[in-house]
Amino acid sequence: MTTYTANPELDLVLERTVDVAPELVWRAWTTPELIKQWFAPKPWSTTACEIDLQPGGRFDTTMRSPEGEEYPSSGCILVAEEGRTLVFTSALGAGFRPQVSEDGFPFTAVVRIEPDGDGTKYTAIAIHADASAKKSHQEMGFHEGWGAALDQLVEVMKAH
Repeated sequence: MTTYTANPELDLVLERTVDVAPELVWRAWTTPELIKQWFAPKPWSTTACEIDLQPGGRFDTTMRSPEGEEYPSSGCILVAEEGRTLVFTSALGAGFRPQVSEDGFPFTAVVRIEPDGDGTKYTAIAIHADASAKKSHQEMGFHEGWGAALDQLVEVMKAH
């Protein structure tokens, strides 16, 4: 199992226990049609998603603002441990190809899914290259946005 210990100087962490089984959280993160239902915090939406669930595979999404502007993002899956850990980065595109990040700072996301009673201990870590990138991501609303998206994930998966 892939482990990563967050560096408080460089990383942002969202950790919560949610009332959804781990296999449903995994499905929500790895099924493009489900990602489109929860990934962007409302009133934003996710209009496109393409995932190739293997190391080197793509993790591409397009978010739409309430004003209708589209923001495509392409990334690369680094780790896909079935039902437990998903790691992807915006620093690389499919096939581990280095790329310039459209959002101004590349980051790597580590999503850990652990059983906790009938629910899931959910940990999302955004790893940054330096403190200024962390600060930018924090000021963009990392905790609010990722927290709202997690609430939406729970809502969507409780319906499945």
